[in-house]
Amino acid sequence: MFFKERQQIVILCLAGAMLAGFVLFRYLPLSRKIKALKQEKAEQKLTIVKSQHQHQQLPALKGQLLGLQNTFQNYQANIPSQRVLGTFLHEIADLMDENNLEEQMTQPGQEIQVGNLKCIPVDMRCKGKLTQIFKFYKSLRNLDRSVRIEQVKLVNDSNFTGEVHLQTRAVIYYSPQDEQG
Repeated sequence: MFFKERQQIVILCLAGAMLAGFVLFRYLPLSRKIKALKQEKAEQKLTIVKSQHQHQQLPALKGQLLGLQNTFQNYQANIPSQRVLGTFLHEIADLMDENNLEEQMTQPGQEIQVGNLKCIPVDMRCKGKLTQIFKFYKSLRNLDRSVRIEQVKLVNDSNFTGEVHLQTRAVIYYSPQDEQG
């Protein structure tokens, strides 16, 4: 009887050792590996979703890039290689005449070097109805030359005639030929 009990204890110990060995050396490593694979799979799914989202944004980004390239080309095309200040002042006078603005005055300022560009501030003054002044500004945008408006001052006529006195400072640019490659 003692032998049978001892044999059963040995069998139970062996079965326990086999079960412990299976759990420690097979089940736990495999469950960790499965958990790591599930986490990796989730990360890959997240990466795929992000890339699909980015892929959907690609046409919009291409459109923005083309727009910026066109703007840059227009920007370069609108900066002459020569000063041609007289031509610009004549164009401003013509635009003021076209918009029936009165008391016209344009006066260029001191030339400033900014990088490889030269800037010329131009002070402009005139008088007219507000709609005429807005048309004048719209026509400034259509010039073949880049013009940046730095200051605008509008003052109502003291006689309440509906006319406005305009004082503005614009800056025009040119890129001297000797500095171009």
